[in-house]
Amino acid sequence: MRQVVADYLELTKPRVQSLLLWTTITTMLVAGSPSFELIFFTCLGGALSTGSAGAINHFIDRDIDLQMERTAKRPIPAGRISPAAALSYGIFLGVASVAVLVLAVNTLAAVLATCGLLGYVFVYTLWLKRRTPQNIVIGGAAGAVPPLVGWAAVTGSLSLTAWLLFAIVFMWTPPHFWALSVLIKDDYAASAVPMLPVVRGVKSTTSHILVYSILLLLTTLIPVATGAFGAIYGVSAVLLGGLFIYRAVQLTRDSERPVALKTYLYSLTYLALLFVAMVVDTSV
Repeated sequence: MRQVVADYLELTKPRVQSLLLWTTITTMLVAGSPSFELIFFTCLGGALSTGSAGAINHFIDRDIDLQMERTAKRPIPAGRISPAAALSYGIFLGVASVAVLVLAVNTLAAVLATCGLLGYVFVYTLWLKRRTPQNIVIGGAAGAVPPLVGWAAVTGSLSLTAWLLFAIVFMWTPPHFWALSVLIKDDYAASAVPMLPVVRGVKSTTSHILVYSILLLLTTLIPVATGAFGAIYGVSAVLLGGLFIYRAVQLTRDSERPVALKTYLYSLTYLALLFVAMVVDTSV
């Protein structure tokens, strides 16, 4: 029973969820003064939605997961959960997400979360992932939806600031994911998934990471220009973004595994701290 529970939890990709929920919670604190109950139900609905996307992704990608060393032991390719059970589980989580958000939060939050789910499944996983090295650039929009859900949960609407937070996560996703793809490029090559390092090579990928890290820094400063955030956030954005660019420059010079791993791990820390800076700036 413990193994079964662990396998169904793994289908929801909890590691991916943690950062998405963090951007949701921090956005809610920036948007207003939400109650604990509102935060809880928004996060529950968001977790169910992203868990649904993860489970359906496991179902769709079961063939390539079997070919990659990193994913061969996942529940479906390892034979511990049937594809039909995983798909049913994913659909159930998606329906439950809509129910929770509509009943306990609001309809706009439910619609946005559902758009993120459908975008991840149909746009990224089914349409783009196996067809173009730009898959994560376009498909990354699905992962940028949580700030919109958090903002809508608190305010019932979407403002310019909400869309700027969406844009920040959208611009962060490619350099974050490309750093990971440099680490596991051999797996992607073995499964014929056209990720950037496989199609264009590592050198081109690291150059893309550098360009996007610069664009990301510029994007993070737009909320300062619009007056959404002040000096605390602005200084934090420059320092965090500057370090991201520094990591990217290092990666262009040395793309070996240790440097790629540092860049990938820093990208996770970067986004978490940037959203903390937003909360601190708003609170002060």
